[in-house]
Amino acid sequence: MLSLLAAADPGAAPAVSAITSLQLNAGAVAPEGAVLLAMVACLLVDLAGEKAASRWVPVFSYIGLGSALGLLALQWNASPLEPSFLGSFLADNLAIAFRAVVAASTLLSLLISWRYVERAGTPVGEYAAILLAATLGAMLLCGSTDLVSVFVSLETLSVASYLLSGYMKRDARSSEAALKYLLVGSAAAAVFLYGASLLYGLTGGSTSLEAVGLALQTSASPVAALALVFVLSTVAFKIAAVPFHQWTPDVYEGSPTPVVAFLSVGSKAAGFALALRILVGCFEPFEAQWKLLFTVLAILSMVLGNVVALAQTSMKRMLAYSSIGQAGFVMIGLVCGTEDGYAAMVLYMAAYLFMNLGAFACIILFSLRTGSDRISDYAGLYQKDPLITLGLSLCLLSLGGIPPMLGFFGKIYLFFAGWADGQYLLVVVGLLTSVVSIYYYISVIKMMVVKEPQEASEVVKAYPEVSWSVAGLQPLRAALISCVVVTAVGGILSNPLFGWANGAVAGTPMLQKALAAASGLPIG
Repeated sequence: MLSLLAAADPGAAPAVSAITSLQLNAGAVAPEGAVLLAMVACLLVDLAGEKAASRWVPVFSYIGLGSALGLLALQWNASPLEPSFLGSFLADNLAIAFRAVVAASTLLSLLISWRYVERAGTPVGEYAAILLAATLGAMLLCGSTDLVSVFVSLETLSVASYLLSGYMKRDARSSEAALKYLLVGSAAAAVFLYGASLLYGLTGGSTSLEAVGLALQTSASPVAALALVFVLSTVAFKIAAVPFHQWTPDVYEGSPTPVVAFLSVGSKAAGFALALRILVGCFEPFEAQWKLLFTVLAILSMVLGNVVALAQTSMKRMLAYSSIGQAGFVMIGLVCGTEDGYAAMVLYMAAYLFMNLGAFACIILFSLRTGSDRISDYAGLYQKDPLITLGLSLCLLSLGGIPPMLGFFGKIYLFFAGWADGQYLLVVVGLLTSVVSIYYYISVIKMMVVKEPQEASEVVKAYPEVSWSVAGLQPLRAALISCVVVTAVGGILSNPLFGWANGAVAGTPMLQKALAAASGLPIG
């Protein structure tokens, strides 16, 4: 078709050549292709029966996600940097970094899922395929540079997340969580579409984020401000920022625990990638306005998330409010708008991946053995299961920012970037709420470690004999040990991680352009 067009109109040959080069750049989405092939393979194997699915679905999932991570490593600092899908996707270093966080979170979530799914008696292949579909949407969202591709990726992630939240069909809490998530998520999608339609009108008929940015440079109208509010609302919903957080505690408590583990990291990482792509790349004329709004959101999230977590009696609800507070910490880097701030965001999301999923691995293992997620039921656990006690303690200390854990260095980098940019209020609130978070994290550790044998909970007294030889627990043990080791040692050996986060910013033309504009340097 394109060759016929070029032959019919020689003047159109350059445009046809440009379109062809964009269409043929399929290498940019090769990691997503690996995930897609793994998803199809899981569905096909699932048709062969549960026995075949239990054997082969994990293998195909590991191969697909491992291949995706390998291809992302090959794309790092690749040259030349060209968009694909007619300019609607760009595999710059920022997209690669966040896509790697998403893929790694899915891989770890699957490792801690198999025994849980088997115990629940649900189809393994169907579960893995839906989770890989959510991963595919999240990875595409990280690099989308067009309003249409952003919406399609966002809905792919969202619809799969709704299905995963209600996957335990016989559990009333799971169905309730899915319904709440669906209703609030549908409203957020409608709000984004309305904002996107306003931006489409302002550009005169283009959906490209680059065209949106250029149009807003010359037309900072009230309509554009209204579109900013709508888009910002969608971003805030995706990262569970206050006051768009209402769905989070109920969805986290009712959803299957491995699903919560993925939503807390993979979905949140895609949300922050979307925030950087749209707010920094498009809404430069409204920089002061959206930074002020995000400052308010960050303060509210840090305060409400960490204070309300104090009163929780369920581990999953406590980590739900903790994730709201953690999103507030990450927003400090976004508000800074500096190279250190952006790099701190990437670094902290990578650190959050290991410490949060390590905590969820411990919660899943305890739940499999006891059927409980009540904090009070962890009393005296160190006597019966030292591995869960040690792993959960280290991950919670890292989430609280205790040195020399990985989370400490992530928070220090964020607070340093905020202080250097003059965001003193955000840093002070962050420090105070970090102290609050340490209190409820250490309360759990105290519950597990300090209690005397006679003070142990009835659940712990009836705790089954610990055995890792049970089929299905080996992947869970591998994920748990990997997360705990990275969390404990990653802070001490954090230089490669710092270099990787800085490279994500340095290799992203959009961020470099925004930084040059902010410093008054010529943009070339």
